[in-house]
Amino acid sequence: MPSHRRPTLTDVAQRVGVSAKTVSRVLNGDGPVADETRAKIMAVVEELGFQPNLMARNMRIGSRDSTVGLVVPDMGNPFFGTVASGIEEAVGNRGLTLLIGSSGESVERENTLVTTFLARRISALMIVPAAGGDHRHLRRERESGLPLVFLDRPAAGLAADCVVSANRQGAKEGTAHLIAHGHRRIGFVRDLPASLFTRQERFRGYRDALAEAGIPYDRTLAADAHDPAAAATAVRRLLALDPPPTAVFTGNNFATLGAVQALTADARQDVALVGFDDLPLADVLRPGLTVVTQDPRAIGTAAAELALRRLDGDRRGATRQTVPVRLVPRGTGELRPPTA
Repeated sequence: MPSHRRPTLTDVAQRVGVSAKTVSRVLNGDGPVADETRAKIMAVVEELGFQPNLMARNMRIGSRDSTVGLVVPDMGNPFFGTVASGIEEAVGNRGLTLLIGSSGESVERENTLVTTFLARRISALMIVPAAGGDHRHLRRERESGLPLVFLDRPAAGLAADCVVSANRQGAKEGTAHLIAHGHRRIGFVRDLPASLFTRQERFRGYRDALAEAGIPYDRTLAADAHDPAAAATAVRRLLALDPPPTAVFTGNNFATLGAVQALTADARQDVALVGFDDLPLADVLRPGLTVVTQDPRAIGTAAAELALRRLDGDRRGATRQTVPVRLVPRGTGELRPPTA
């Protein structure tokens, strides 16, 4: 048999000397086959390294594959990696396999991945949606009973299950923590694009805390950045203002990383910092990094449990679950402003 192509079901049948239908029966457990024949078929399957085309089989008989599709924006972001681990453990306990694809925050790429997963007839679909997308095209899938769960950000144009963090409340608590330590000029480094759900919710929380403390919002204290390098530049621009902020609140882990890099490189130990979402080794910095920490594993687990309940027949209306966040004071958020 040529070595440049994958072995087929016909190759197995010819090697054993049986029909392709008999091989299919053994692999799918569809009907009675003699033990001796079954053993021969499985030996040849192992010898040739044959892998059944599950997608074609599922489409032919109308069943779903034993897989769950997950679309995330960035595989390199530890937050989404931990979300995926929570999902994988939960669905794995039910004998399901997790398939993951990265959209790169591209709506077009997200749609391509969704189409690919749906063609495979997956058992459930989970999406961390790219900003600016429209999910009305998935209405038929949802109505047909496919478990569909959105994570970290809700769907656009579609009533669907979703699991999110307490973004607004967490940002309010982080900003209020800085205010409680004497800060009145607090910079905020936001994510991009402007339509991003988490950016909007956390910015609202920041402004909630200012308003509650009677501090007027100053638009010059808000900066945008989507990666650590841009965040470092944004922090330096904020600190060059006259008068400069005495504290900075960062809206995600990449912005926090950029802020830490800028403040460390410039030996600025006089600027308080609170970040939304935790960072590895945040507790070994001197002073330690104060954060509003999310629970990405709990987000993944909750999303998986929602999908599994749908698989078990739950047909209630779309739900939104909010996973709590927690302020972790370690030092940077407790620095007080320099005295005049």
